[in-house]
Amino acid sequence: MFNLKDAFFAFIIIGILILIARVIRQKIQWLRSLYIPSSIVAGVLALLLGPGVLGAIAQTMNPDSPLANGLFNETIRTVWSQSPSIFINVVFAAIFIGETIPSPKNIWRKAAPQVAFGQTLAWGQYVVGLLLVMLVLTPLFGIDPMAGALIEIAFEGGHGTAAGMAKTFEELGFPEGADLALGLATVGIVSGIVAGTILANWARRNNQLQIDKIDPTQPDESIIKGDRESLEIQVARANLVRDLLIDPLTLNLGFVALALLIGWLILQGLVGIENITWATKGVKLMAYVPLFPMALIGGLIVQVIMERLGLTFLIIRPLIANIAGVALDIVIVTALASISLKVLGSNIVAFLILSIAGIAWNVGVFLFLGPRLLPSFWFERGIGDMGQSMGVTATGILLMRMVDPENKSGAFESFAYKQLLFEPIVGGGLFTAAAPALINQFGPLSVLLLTGMILMFWLVFGLWNFKQTRQNS
Repeated sequence: MFNLKDAFFAFIIIGILILIARVIRQKIQWLRSLYIPSSIVAGVLALLLGPGVLGAIAQTMNPDSPLANGLFNETIRTVWSQSPSIFINVVFAAIFIGETIPSPKNIWRKAAPQVAFGQTLAWGQYVVGLLLVMLVLTPLFGIDPMAGALIEIAFEGGHGTAAGMAKTFEELGFPEGADLALGLATVGIVSGIVAGTILANWARRNNQLQIDKIDPTQPDESIIKGDRESLEIQVARANLVRDLLIDPLTLNLGFVALALLIGWLILQGLVGIENITWATKGVKLMAYVPLFPMALIGGLIVQVIMERLGLTFLIIRPLIANIAGVALDIVIVTALASISLKVLGSNIVAFLILSIAGIAWNVGVFLFLGPRLLPSFWFERGIGDMGQSMGVTATGILLMRMVDPENKSGAFESFAYKQLLFEPIVGGGLFTAAAPALINQFGPLSVLLLTGMILMFWLVFGLWNFKQTRQNS
């Protein structure tokens, strides 16, 4: 158990670790070259200074050493171990707040090819993972079949989703799943940046970038320009905030809190419906679904309500993004600091097999299906989805900027619209959250058949949509 003072000092230490990590990142060139975030460096630093590394070394040298448990006491580590599953809810609640929600028709028109490609990547990760556990990992190494969901949870979902699923894995009897997922997420983000950089250089050398063929004298209408708030909106917001006597950051934190409350109510409602329906027959799914995918829906509802009430000027998107950014940094640092190296060591073969399979699937789909699903600017558009499917959304954006810094292809807009039809389902959405419970309840074969059919649907749709788009252009 811990009290508020313990939590206070636990988060102070996180802040200090991030400052140290920032200095380390600035001093080590290869960390900057790989665009490794300071939060990951801080998390790895905390892991090295904890009982798994520093503590183990100290115990080997002297069992009575004061450093036998590392630099951080048990209370601090307890706070950290519980933080990822809490703060990830804040990250997802903030995704849609302050973002303009276009009409579904407009979203679909611009994002359909991108949606088909991204969904193919995501559902294929389930198919690959489930085939591996059924044919290799479970029969030969005895790993739980729920490991079939780890590639999608870690690669598509990233560190935040992997950390947020820890409680679910524990409740389902597969606690090592969280450590494996966090390890895979680290592999994913590093390999995504490395593979993306190599592919970007290959594309430039082999004339695969379509933006290089655009006439530079023609005006580029596809460049996304930042929305400039009108002076009227700024004045209205300033007047209202002054009358309310509230700091704008506090007000926007309130919107995030409202999204979390709505998400919690939705989840409780679904759990209640489950308890009086299929749960009476022994089938439980919603009981294992964490809050964060519902928090995302809660954020969407808050944004729609504010738009209908004409109060969107109260939402300051940069502040919402800052709130989410702080929460995500806490998630990453505390999740990495809490990894059990013993679990990774005892499952090292399965870990390596899943890592290699995930990387091979993402890179292979990008190179083979990208030109067949994305009718224009396939490399510029596809590399963003490949980056996201191996790390986080930021990795995808980074790779898109690497090959198309001026957004001549319009890839950023399509990528952003795709998220509206992507995040609520996979990459940390509803199916991501439910996948381990589905495998546990119905077995890997049933889930493999389901994900395989969904994969085939998106693949066939993508090929058909590609043909239609080419014919109409």
